[in-house]
This record gives sequence, C-alpha cells and structure tokens, in this order.
Amino acid sequence: MIHIAIVDDEESYVEQIRQYLAQYERESGESVKISVFYDGDSIVHKYRSQYDIILMDVEMRFMDGMSAAEEIRKNDAEVVIIFITNTPQYAIRGYAVEALDYLLKPISYFAFSQCLGRAIKRMKNRISKAIAVNIKGGTARFDISDIYYVESRGHSMIYHTTTGEYEAVSTMKETEDMLAESGFFRASKWYLVNLSHVEGFKDGYAILADTRLAVSRAKKKEFLEALTAYWGGVIK
Repeated sequence: MIHIAIVDDEESYVEQIRQYLAQYERESGESVKISVFYDGDSIVHKYRSQYDIILMDVEMRFMDGMSAAEEIRKNDAEVVIIFITNTPQYAIRGYAVEALDYLLKPISYFAFSQCLGRAIKRMKNRISKAIAVNIKGGTARFDISDIYYVESRGHSMIYHTTTGEYEAVSTMKETEDMLAESGFFRASKWYLVNLSHVEGFKDGYAILADTRLAVSRAKKKEFLEALTAYWGGVIK
C-alpha cells in the first residue's frame, strides 16, 4: 500500500485530489492510503517519515509548503514531494528540497496521473532490496542500492560497494541474471553497472562518482536508452 499525504488548505482541491487518487487506484491497481493536512505546520508536527508521497500546496496560511518541505527533509531524505501551486515561480527553491515535480492549478487528471506514476516509480526504485552473495570465506549480504558496479575479473566477480570490494565466486551470467530486475545494466564484457549510481556518460564512459567505466561500442546505444529510461522514471 502507498501512503500519500495531501497538504492543501483549500477543501475543493483536497476533494479533487481524493477523486483523482480513487480513479488512479481503479486504473492502475495500486492501493492507496490517504492522510490529509490543511496546513504545512500540521504535517511537520510529529513527522515520523510515515509517508511515501506528499502532495504539497505551496501557498498556505500558517506554514507554506516550501518551509514545510525544508523541515521534512531534515528527517526524511526519501519521501517523494510534489508541489501544487498556482505559479511555477517556486521551482528554484523546489530543487533545494529535491521536489520531484509541480502540479499547476487547475489540475487536470492527465497531468496528475502522469506525475503520480513517476512518483510511484521513484518510490519503488528507492525501496531497499538485499541480496546474499557467496564470497571467498563465507557469505556477504548487500543492499542493492549500496552496490556501485560488479566487475568480472578472472574467474571471480568483484562487487564494488559503499563499504569496499568483495570477491564473489560466480560468473557474469549468474550475476547478471540475479540483478536483472534491480536496475543493473551490462555495459561491457567486464562491467555490470548499477544505473542508480550513474551520474552521466561522456566519451564512451559511464561516470559513477570518481569512477569511469568503459561502455562497449556494441552496448552504447542500448546503455543510453536504459539510462534515459531509468532517469525518466526516477528523476521526472
């Protein structure tokens, strides 16, 4: 179930969003739980990272949406925030709180459903998944989000992670099959790359923080398509 908070001081828009969410549930098969707040200070009070998505009005009487989002971000880096506004002039401030998108009033169902679909995809991509890997001397358990890339080296697979390197007894094919549904792409004969850590592509290389990984010519087009699709779902 997806827990969505609506924060808006206009009852008419709250009711409209409720109706849109009900329609989206019917069309998508997703299950949604709704919590409603009529001002920014109401959601900030005793906030405990309990929501997956927040639909936040920008202009409210006591605490505006931007200020509320800034407070929420101090405790919750993961919740997806979508601003609802009469004007896009707040976009610059929105970047500071990592807002996913803006819905301009009056809100159409088409724009709402497209935006919500992106939000749900981002939320699901952020859900932590763990795998157990047979390494030399035992077994290691990783959160998939902590893996930068996996390298084929000799007869071993080297997991490059946020906590260091680990040598696994496996093959590239076995590793690729295991991570196929987790946002990894085989960029070449040697590398299986976690798309969530790719910051860009330049001169035939995928850029991951301080690392540059060569993407084979045969894989370049497919890699760029996969990266563009991933960014399209996660960023906007």
